[in-house]
Amino acid sequence: MKGFVQNIEDLAVRNDKFRQVLYTAKNCQLVLMALKPNEDIGMEIHKLDQFFRVEAGSGEVILDGVHTPISNGFAIVVPAGTQHNVVNTGAVPMKLYTLYAPPNHRDGVVHLTRADAMQDKEHFDGKTSE
Repeated sequence: MKGFVQNIEDLAVRNDKFRQVLYTAKNCQLVLMALKPNEDIGMEIHKLDQFFRVEAGSGEVILDGVHTPISNGFAIVVPAGTQHNVVNTGAVPMKLYTLYAPPNHRDGVVHLTRADAMQDKEHFDGKTSE
């Protein structure tokens, strides 16, 4: 079967990896993320659009300097060129998933921790899941 069809909420809530690329299509990419308490994704700017959905936990999103509290059920759209960060300010892990359009990471990549992600300079290499 082409495409990706699974219970994303269940996958996100069970995920304990900082980043795990689940599926890469030609024009978008689905990635699970888990942030430990007081952990963040790191301030960044992409030349692509990004969508986040929080499935568990709480924290804040920073978009071009504007801090907004977020929690379970929140959706965040980050337009290309926006400086952004997601921070877990809660006492439990924050579970979320993100969509990049177009893809940003190498298909199938897994970073167990934020430190692993920071050391790996990988980027999307044009290879998709199918």
